[in-house]
Amino acid sequence: MTAVVEHIRGKTFHERRGQVGHKLTHTVDYVLFDAEAQDLKAPRWFGREPGKSMAVLDTDHGGPKGQGRGAAWVREVLKARDLFAIRGKIELMTLPRVLGHEFNPVSFWLCHDTEDQLRAVIAEVNNTFGDRHCYLCCHPDQRPIEPTDILTATKIFHVSPFQPISGGYRFRFDIRPDKVGIWIDFAAGGEEGLYATLTGPRRPLSTWAILKSALRRPFGSRRVIVLIYWHALRLALKGAKYRTRPKPPSEELT
Repeated sequence: MTAVVEHIRGKTFHERRGQVGHKLTHTVDYVLFDAEAQDLKAPRWFGREPGKSMAVLDTDHGGPKGQGRGAAWVREVLKARDLFAIRGKIELMTLPRVLGHEFNPVSFWLCHDTEDQLRAVIAEVNNTFGDRHCYLCCHPDQRPIEPTDILTATKIFHVSPFQPISGGYRFRFDIRPDKVGIWIDFAAGGEEGLYATLTGPRRPLSTWAILKSALRRPFGSRRVIVLIYWHALRLALKGAKYRTRPKPPSEELT
C-alpha cells in the first residue's frame, strides 16, 4: 500500500518560567509518514535513502543516535512492555535531513491500534551534546489517547543547560487528520520550568512545499542548531544559570 508523506509547516513556541524569563516563536518543517510503508508518495527530492535533498533515514531514528533501526525498534519497545493493543500503523513525525545534515530536538513516534486510534507516543529527545533519550507516553490500560488527556513523565535527561533535570513533564497530544498539536509542560519545582508547543496543519508534501521551505527557512536542521545557540546566548546574557552536562541515563527509554 502506498502511504502519503505529509508536510507539517509547524509553529513552535517556548516560554521559560522563573526569575529569568524568555519566549521564542519559530516556524519549523516536519514530515509525517507511515514508517513501515514500503511505498511512499512524495516528491522525488524526498526519500528514505542518502543522497536526497530531503531525507529521513532509519539510522537516524529508533535506538541509539546514529545506529537507529527505525520502526523495528519501536515494535520491540511495544512488545517488551506488553503493549499488545498497539498493532496498527506506526508513524514518524520528524525534522528531515536537509542536504545531508540531521538534527532533531524532538521527534515523535505515533503508535496506533488497528482502528487507527492513537494509543502511544514515543518522544525521541536529542540534545546538542550528542545524547538521546526517549519517553514512552501511554495510558496504563492502553486506552486511546484523547486530545484532552495529560500524560506525565519524570525528567531524567539533560536537554538545556539552563534547565534542571529534576522535575517532570506533562504531555498533551491532539493528532488529527488535518492538523497536529503537541503541548509539553515541564515543571521543575517552584517557579522554574518551560512550556513548549508544536502546532501545524497536515498537508501532502509537495515539490512547491519543499521549495518554499528552502526559501523561507534555508538550511533546515542547521538553522535549528543556530537558533538554539542564539537563544542560549540570550539566556546567558540575561543571567540564566548554566548547568554542566551530567552523564546521560543508561536506559534509552523511560
